[in-house]
Amino acid sequence: MNRRVSHLIAGWRTGLPRPVLILQAGNALNYFGYGLVLPFEIIYLHQIRGFSTSIAGLVLAATMGTAAIAAPPTGGLLDRYSAKAILIAGLLVSALGYAGFAYVDSPWQAFACSIVSGAGIGAAGTANRTLTIRLVKREQRTAAFALNRVSGNFGIGSGATVAGFIVASAQRLSSFQTLYLFDAVTYAAFALIVLAAVPSPRAETVTATDANGTGFRAVARDRLFLTVIAANIVLVVVGHTFFSNILPPFAKTHTPLGPAAIGIIVLVNTSFVVIAQIPAVRLVARMRRSHAFAAASALFAVSLLAVLPATLIHSELAATSLLAGVAIVFAIGECVHTNVLGPLVADMAPAHLLGRYLSLYSLTFSISLALGPAIGGLLLQTSPDAIWWGGVLLRLSGRIPDPLREAQSRLASAPEAA
Repeated sequence: MNRRVSHLIAGWRTGLPRPVLILQAGNALNYFGYGLVLPFEIIYLHQIRGFSTSIAGLVLAATMGTAAIAAPPTGGLLDRYSAKAILIAGLLVSALGYAGFAYVDSPWQAFACSIVSGAGIGAAGTANRTLTIRLVKREQRTAAFALNRVSGNFGIGSGATVAGFIVASAQRLSSFQTLYLFDAVTYAAFALIVLAAVPSPRAETVTATDANGTGFRAVARDRLFLTVIAANIVLVVVGHTFFSNILPPFAKTHTPLGPAAIGIIVLVNTSFVVIAQIPAVRLVARMRRSHAFAAASALFAVSLLAVLPATLIHSELAATSLLAGVAIVFAIGECVHTNVLGPLVADMAPAHLLGRYLSLYSLTFSISLALGPAIGGLLLQTSPDAIWWGGVLLRLSGRIPDPLREAQSRLASAPEAA
């Protein structure tokens, strides 16, 4: 028994430096605040503020749309200036935007808050990834991305669970205002943690011989990287956003689930990711990245299609159990997806273009998280079941390239050719 426990603990060891662990602890706190509002954003704007579901979806889309616009210029800044300073600034801007959400009473105010919070998210998300990569060695990148995902899911899961019980006990304006204000506090607290306890590594300098290989034009010439970006947009739009943003309002309207059950489903999903993400690093390391991406797509497809039977169930316990199973299948796909895409992008990026590559990687999530709620919010009004048939698109998606494996194969075959 002791050997089994020791083996289990060994699977959780990351070997990451202390500043990265502190950074991810702050990340978990920040995501706890985000988890408080994430499952109930459309519900709040629709039921409490009186917006239509399509307008509510567009408000969420505006947040990530602005984040998408902010990401590329942030990448350029990160290749020249401190990732730590940009991360702190982005967090404080997001805190202002989410605090404002507590007091919106008309769509234009909600859109204004979306733009402010989105600008902060676009800057902070890219800076966070860049700072993490600069604090670790090359061989630690997969573990760093995995721990980032663990901290995020732990925070979102615990936050969503707490929020589910708060909303279930008192579905009134003051409850939602409290959630948004506390979310804003966690952004500010994360900024203080970064300021006080995380060092500021220097960005890679560009020499004169690199002049023709700098800027976004150099990134645009990397066709393999652009293929990765396009594939990730499809995966996140139809997978992550439909599950995270659209499943809660869909389940509340079309299944017997209440707010507490919705919070539990999010907890199941995020708890599984927290438990399995880091051990999955070793499993995914044995697979070709293209095969791992295809596996993640298939798992997302199965989880989306499996939502539909919940609409035919009249028992809240049975429907909750089914959707909890869906959440676990989706979580497995998340673990594989995170361990493949993030490290692949970091490995493909030249050192002096790391900020730009990671900004476009962040851009895929921002674009996807903007398109997902907008498309999903519209479908909630017109044809709710059609949302989950989007899983077919994922099952039909192609594989991403594996340039590092291909490069290794070419090197291995070179002596034979000679």
